[in-house]
Parts: sequence; C-alpha cells; structure tokens
Amino acid sequence: GGQVIQVSHEYADSNGVRIHYAKAGAGPLVVFIHGFPDFWYSWHHQMEGLSDEYSVVALDTRGYNESDKPEGAESYDMTLLVADVAAVIRNEARESAIIVGHDWGGAVAWGLAAMMPEIVDKLIIVNLPHLANLVRELRSNPLQHANSQYARIFQQPDSHEKLDAAGLANLVARGDADLEAKYRAAFEKSSFEGMMNYYRRNYPREPYAEDALGLPKVQCPVLQFHGLDDWALL
Repeated sequence: GGQVIQVSHEYADSNGVRIHYAKAGAGPLVVFIHGFPDFWYSWHHQMEGLSDEYSVVALDTRGYNESDKPEGAESYDMTLLVADVAAVIRNEARESAIIVGHDWGGAVAWGLAAMMPEIVDKLIIVNLPHLANLVRELRSNPLQHANSQYARIFQQPDSHEKLDAAGLANLVARGDADLEAKYRAAFEKSSFEGMMNYYRRNYPREPYAEDALGLPKVQCPVLQFHGLDDWALL
C-alpha cells in the first residue's frame, strides 16, 4: 500500500530488444535493477524517496513484464543483460549513472561495473555477493552448496513449466493483496522460461572452477547491503 509515485514509462532499444523502464524525478541518474521473481515496481519506495534529488529509473529486465522476452538461453547471457542497462542509460542521454541492483539485478550490476566501468558512477548491491565469491563458496562451503540446490533445479530444461504467475505473486507479496495483484499482472506478462534462462546461462555450474566467469575486476566505488531491510537505515 502507501502512496504510489507517479512515473512515466519509457522504452530503450538494446540491439533490437525493447527494455521497458519506469522513470521519475530529476537530477543525477540512478538505475535500479530487480532480481527474480520481480519487476520494476519493487523499487517504488526507493524511487519515491530519491526522486526529489535524482532522476530515478527502474527497468523490467528482459523476460519480465513489459520488456521483450527473447527465446533461448543464449539471449540471457550476462553480456546482453549488461548491454540492456547500458541501453537505458544511453536512452536517457546520460554518459553514466549510479547503479543499484538486487539479486539477479545485483549480478547484472556487478557485471556492468566489471565490463563497462566508465558508465558506473557508484555501485550499490543489495543481497548479492560478487559472483566470483559465490563460485568460491559453492566450491568450498558445503552449506552454500546445499543452499544453492534450488539454482541447480532452475537450470533444468523443464524448470519453467513448474512456475505460474499466481504462485510467484503469492511468494513475493507476503500477504499484501494489493501487491499480489500487481505482481500477478506483471508475471502474467512475463516469460517463465526467460526467468529460468538467467540461471541456465549465468549461474555457476559444477565443478565450480575458479575462473568460471572470466569477469574483469571491479574498479569503481562499491557499497554492499546485506538484505533489503537495510533500506530502513537510509
């Protein structure tokens, strides 16, 4: 519930893939990138809080809600997910932005900072270690290996067949009927196969080799939160 920020809806072209994003405010650009299962709306409180000093945009990542949903796991490669964020920044006629990512959005944000550091002013990661650290923990920490069983299931070819909009919306909304309706509508427009392709293409696979990802080192200033509750501190 609560007040809903007024946003405009924009579309960026990322090499022929249309990326939808919501936009509000004016000032330095902040780009919010959501995770699984989610869509741009999960950032509306942060957008509201920052829109008096910043131009805030939150995208639907490819496969989700109003963004295009290309076929095939190769269409969800990290290089393409990074290019989608760069396309949004370019569409806003900016040279760089503050990047905020949560969950898979955090992975994409790490990727952007590694591959295109010149367009990242600041990097804020919510609840997602650098993927190289995830690989390390998967390799050496039995508890992390066990906790990541869901991801190995998601990597299976039929995993998307077990997902549905109502179930995912119920999971995210945690009893908030208004939120559940919003998420259900967004997930009904989304591609479950696309969602799973993030895991099939980019989540580390056994034997969890050290150089599995091949990402360059991150060179920009980084701030990392451990859980969305930390937003209460801002």
